[in-house]
Amino acid sequence: MRRLLGLLRKTPAGDAAAPDAARVLMVCMGNICRSPMAEGVLRAKLQQAGLHTRVVVDSAGTHGYHTGEAPDPRAIRAAAQRGVDLSMLRARPVQPEDFGRFDWFLAMDQANLTWLQSRLPEGAQTRMGLLMAYARRHAAVREVPDPYYGAAAGFEHVLDLVEDACDGLVARLSAELPASPSASQG
Repeated sequence: MRRLLGLLRKTPAGDAAAPDAARVLMVCMGNICRSPMAEGVLRAKLQQAGLHTRVVVDSAGTHGYHTGEAPDPRAIRAAAQRGVDLSMLRARPVQPEDFGRFDWFLAMDQANLTWLQSRLPEGAQTRMGLLMAYARRHAAVREVPDPYYGAAAGFEHVLDLVEDACDGLVARLSAELPASPSASQG
């Protein structure tokens, strides 16, 4: 039941993903700070770009320390101030079946990327990398720092980085996704 709730919790009301939608999983350690912020920001940017039905976004943690918990209240508050609602998200760990469900795994830091790579099944076609590889304004920053043990300002900094990287990711996805049928009929 928890697994089913985890899958249902992330589907925005009224948004039905296309069967051939690209699938992106944002990953950090506990899935209560960085990866849910990245998930929420990417969803918002996909909505703005009109790609929200062509890309499915989720987030998970490499460790299940906070399974079932809402994001950190500081993450919820900082994201809400930028118009991104994280309140319905719940933490979950990366599951073995995720390696077959998602096309992209984007880790917040090298430690979590290494963890993912060590569990990648042989022959899997999943793309893996660091989210910050898509950043433009913060191109010199490789990792999204963990704000958990710091002050609220750390969450603002994470959002600055994540917004920049998600802008680049949306541009990349937009360029890679095949033209939508409705766009070619116009």
